[in-house]
Amino acid sequence: MTDKDPRTEFLKHAMSRRGFLNSMGAAGAAAFLAACGTRGAVNPTQQNQGGDSKTIVWANWTLYLDYDEESRTYPSLVAFEKESGYKVEYREDIDDNVSFNGKVAPQLANGQNIGYDIVTLTDWLAAEWIRKGYVSTIDDQTVPNKKNILPALQDVQFDPGREYSLTWQSGFAGLAWNKERVPNGLRTIDDLWAPELKGKVVVLSEMRDTIGCIMLSQGVDISQPFTDEQFTAALNVLQAQVDSGQVKQVKGNSYKEDLINEQAWAAIGWSGDIFQINAEEGDKWEFALPDTGGTLWSDNFLIPFTATNKAGAEALIDYYYRPDVAAQVAAWVNYMCPVKGAQEVLAKTDPELAASEWIFPTEELLSKAQVFRDFTPQEEMEYNEAFGRVIQA
Repeated sequence: MTDKDPRTEFLKHAMSRRGFLNSMGAAGAAAFLAACGTRGAVNPTQQNQGGDSKTIVWANWTLYLDYDEESRTYPSLVAFEKESGYKVEYREDIDDNVSFNGKVAPQLANGQNIGYDIVTLTDWLAAEWIRKGYVSTIDDQTVPNKKNILPALQDVQFDPGREYSLTWQSGFAGLAWNKERVPNGLRTIDDLWAPELKGKVVVLSEMRDTIGCIMLSQGVDISQPFTDEQFTAALNVLQAQVDSGQVKQVKGNSYKEDLINEQAWAAIGWSGDIFQINAEEGDKWEFALPDTGGTLWSDNFLIPFTATNKAGAEALIDYYYRPDVAAQVAAWVNYMCPVKGAQEVLAKTDPELAASEWIFPTEELLSKAQVFRDFTPQEEMEYNEAFGRVIQA
């Protein structure tokens, strides 16, 4: 370890939560690769600066916003609608980045409306959309609460100064298991390959998280340059476990259902998801970073340049960057909160939760995880094609 602050290093360079190549099928993969090809950026003059629509359409991941089971509503959204006069269509349309991107990127490349005013994408894909000109600016004057972003998040590599994006949540990928079925718990990635877990393991279709955790278990520093041979060595481990039936499924966000219905007893999963299903289904699961380390990621608010209600999108983003609202969301999703002042607000109502290192991580916890390094365009294509062949086998 260096003497650098690991919280700062993570937040400055955070890349990738979720899948780069999932089991999306040949047509979806082809659409994605085409969208990531040589096409130039969309002309910024095409950006829609908003109309008079009172509806905001937001694409997000599942279990990623405070939810009330009794009323079957999202309390923070209900409050926003009452306060602002806007109507929000909240859609849990993102299972992983690649499948979502495969659906909408061809339309964006042709300047066609994709039907969303806000999307929530992981850093690597946010960077791609910004580079290609697929997003509008998030203006300081209309989103004054941008000032509440944690200092270490203000100047990320893919969006210096946060002109086009703002962090929604951050989190970890690591080991998850059913405490009744796996009473001795899991400490290492190799523990997933135990004979008694054959056919009961699910891993993420996010290459950076699944392969990242395996590479870390092999002693590779994934935050620094590594060789093709080191990547292939990790891929071979996954290939062997898939071929043998040890790994039952490779999934995006839907892996949680396999845990809930006990089709899977153990997983490479995401931190907040496990805490949420514990709250909803009973305290049956545990999450931990492997002894050799887990991965770190961030997801971001983006406004597509085709948005028909940019003003509404900015109003909603500004609302979620209020410390009181951010605290409300953090208390439910249990992911790392990016908003200054939220921890102090939460401490007034739930001191125990405000002390959770999974929501407001300590430097010690952050030092146990790494951010997957950036890929060159050639690596991006080659590694993801190789990963795709394994998980689609």
